[in-house]
Amino acid sequence: MTTLDSDHATTTAGPATPATGPAFPPAAPSDPTAPHVTAARVEVRADRPTGPLDRVWESIGYDEINWTYTPTGRRLLRTFGDLADDGFLVRPHYVFCSGSGFGIPHWGSGNVYHEDADGRPRHDFGIVDQAYDAIVGAGHHVLVELGFTPRDLVPDRAAELTVAPSPTVYTSYEAGAWAYPPRDLDRWAGLVRALAAHCRDRYGEQEVSAWLWELWNEPDIFYWRGSVEEFCALYSVTAAAVRAELPEARVGGPAVTSGGADFLRRFLAHTSRTGDPLDFVSYHSKGCAFPSRLYRPADDPPPERLSPSSTKMLHDLRTLDRVIAEFPRYADLPAVVDECDAAVPAHFGRYDNPNYGFQNTEYYPVFQVKLMKKVLDLNATERVRIDRATSWSFYFEGERFFEGTRSFLTAGRIEKPLLNAYRMLARLRGPRLEAGSDAAWSLTELDRDAADGSSMREEVDVLAAGDPAALGVLVWRHTDDQWRTTDDAAAVEVVVSGLTDGRYRLRHERIDAGHSNAHTVWRALGSPQDPTEEQLEAVRARQGLETCEPDRTVEVAGGRLVLPVALPLPAVSLLSLTRV
Repeated sequence: MTTLDSDHATTTAGPATPATGPAFPPAAPSDPTAPHVTAARVEVRADRPTGPLDRVWESIGYDEINWTYTPTGRRLLRTFGDLADDGFLVRPHYVFCSGSGFGIPHWGSGNVYHEDADGRPRHDFGIVDQAYDAIVGAGHHVLVELGFTPRDLVPDRAAELTVAPSPTVYTSYEAGAWAYPPRDLDRWAGLVRALAAHCRDRYGEQEVSAWLWELWNEPDIFYWRGSVEEFCALYSVTAAAVRAELPEARVGGPAVTSGGADFLRRFLAHTSRTGDPLDFVSYHSKGCAFPSRLYRPADDPPPERLSPSSTKMLHDLRTLDRVIAEFPRYADLPAVVDECDAAVPAHFGRYDNPNYGFQNTEYYPVFQVKLMKKVLDLNATERVRIDRATSWSFYFEGERFFEGTRSFLTAGRIEKPLLNAYRMLARLRGPRLEAGSDAAWSLTELDRDAADGSSMREEVDVLAAGDPAALGVLVWRHTDDQWRTTDDAAAVEVVVSGLTDGRYRLRHERIDAGHSNAHTVWRALGSPQDPTEEQLEAVRARQGLETCEPDRTVEVAGGRLVLPVALPLPAVSLLSLTRV
């Protein structure tokens, strides 16, 4: 049975569903009579860099470690390898959990630690090698989540966790015994040291120096069935064990939920007092926690129409950044938001609850582009800076077509529109440029929205990077309300100044209902769950990033160019200008 309030989910059997902390004020209901943005003016200064473009989006993570090295998992990792010069940070769960290595949604096992009949530890890295080989082989770096407790290290008190016998129910270990503190800290330290030494020997010190080593996941909720003090003691042992094998390793934590401010504060007080190594601080944020399951016909509208809230997420990030800033010695450490998602959990979709339908559509990639820009804005105003904002998304085996889970692929290895957001972001090169819009939501509105529970209003905003010779301009129209859409395009005037007079090549790429959108094509074909080869070919032909108009040459005079862009809701355009 699953119970779910506005931000917490708990289970009495099976793998736990992530939660995101205490209740945020519920989002104010949308006003269908509110006017749409019909026109906007966007200005970009190609000759005014504001500093490096922090590539905060270059990180993904997922629960199912055993799908890392499937043929589909390997191909997807290679796809992301093409989108970053130095790879993504990749964070899988369950590396230390015991099991057969058979992956299912929200569960996996690295199956590393074993004890023989006499209690002597033995380490087996066969599964872990497959996972980390796939990540490193695709050009990425591992964010090593050191969790959770192996079966042979589960303490006696875990016997209090029981499940009813059933062919479809896990044992008490899978149901959550892995979340208890290990019964022997010395053996845990030996396990951590063994993994660190093995990775050093297998991948080399230069590669492993680019990794992050993080203890546990969301210890402020049911992922940790111990006290804060027990967690802090485990961190001290873990950080020392990693550094014993890798003196230059970057260690950190505690990966709390957005409701974990008090836990985070107590953890930082502990490391500050003990002097334990701490090279980054991690935490999580989710934009909403929909009712978990409705079991209604798939095409039924939900009884309550709900949407993600980017303002809730930004409020989370700012709150936890400011907790870190309370400790001056840590205020300059990078913050890693290694789960940063519009909804919870990843493995629920539209068949569980139609509110998850946005994870199939053009809404989600535009949301993601918008959120990453706002994270950069937050970095410019807060002492603590976010280094990565991880999408907890990968893919799921055994799905129906467009199941609606939080993933980059659906059945048949078809790419969902979300993946195209990362293609667009990858196109931005060079320093961030001064840019703004007269129809944009700004951080000055955050306190007001947080107070009354408002989600982000409809806006047109912009993110630009490059220089006068070559630049990219992302401009979008979006609102947090997933049910508020319109084909009536807003007339957006994009004014780019600081250019060199002469000719530029203009490429205009777009994500909306009609562009870069395999889901729209699939729906137009009748939503087939057993598509023909011809139908699959038609869907795949439209899954990548598409142009909105033919490439053309434009003339710049007086260092200035005006580009009219018509944006439906939701939509994002990438305007790429290259001097000829």
